[in-house]
Amino acid sequence: MKRFIDADMREYTSFRAGGRAAELVIPETIEELREVLQKLCRDGRRFIILGNGSNTLIADGGFDGTVVKLGEAFSGIRIDGDMIAAGGGALMSSVAKAALNGDLTGFEFASGIPGSIGGAVFMNAGAYGGEMKDIVKSVSLVSRDGKTLRTVKGEDMDFSYRHSCLEETGDIVVTVCLQLKQGVHDEIAAQMKELTRRRNEKQPVQYPSAGSFFKRPEGYFAGKLIQDAGLKGLSVGGAQVSEQHSGFIINRGGATAKDITSLMRLVQNTVFDKFGVRLEPEVRIIGEE
Repeated sequence: MKRFIDADMREYTSFRAGGRAAELVIPETIEELREVLQKLCRDGRRFIILGNGSNTLIADGGFDGTVVKLGEAFSGIRIDGDMIAAGGGALMSSVAKAALNGDLTGFEFASGIPGSIGGAVFMNAGAYGGEMKDIVKSVSLVSRDGKTLRTVKGEDMDFSYRHSCLEETGDIVVTVCLQLKQGVHDEIAAQMKELTRRRNEKQPVQYPSAGSFFKRPEGYFAGKLIQDAGLKGLSVGGAQVSEQHSGFIINRGGATAKDITSLMRLVQNTVFDKFGVRLEPEVRIIGEE
């Protein structure tokens, strides 16, 4: 287990912006994870769980608590027939590669989603018409207090748009079992290649970001509302509404967390004033400004 004091969280989040955490702990086994969680709860210490940091922003004032990040040992991937078992810290891109190597179809929609599979389950990530709820067979979870380890069926995860029961329970994903189907290798590869092409063509993948910044409001598309409000390309400091895709806020260079959150609020207020729609962020914003 690794432990760092006063950790610069820019190194661990995809925005490459923000403040520091009082403590960063990286457990390498389920037992270490449970021990850490039990101690944090006994001590009454604030903490958050971090996957690959692709959907989290630590405020410039930092987080006066502990960030628990799953270590490399939680990145294992195993194929069993038409199922894949992946550790909660496994990257989505790595799971996609394993699915392709095993000639398993059903994960193509998720092959370009950044971050870890644990984070993808937490928020029921989706793209191109698919969602994690479509393929999750079961999830092994450690309770937030570290006291219990249990397995929950996919249908009992309360999946909905960008939501799972984990948002309420705070349980931590340690293993995900995916139910896929046997497919044709070349067809799977072609589909992944095409979705990657579309993603690279339409999204600002060359800049640090947290992916789509806002949830899709019912009946609308966040990116179109932002574009129609005339906000494409708008900047605050080093943060910018992407000129390539208005649903993305990007770090053009040297952005602070305050730049990003100030731009977020400006976008929210402008869209609400013009269209009466309140945009909600997908990104977790942690700590004090």
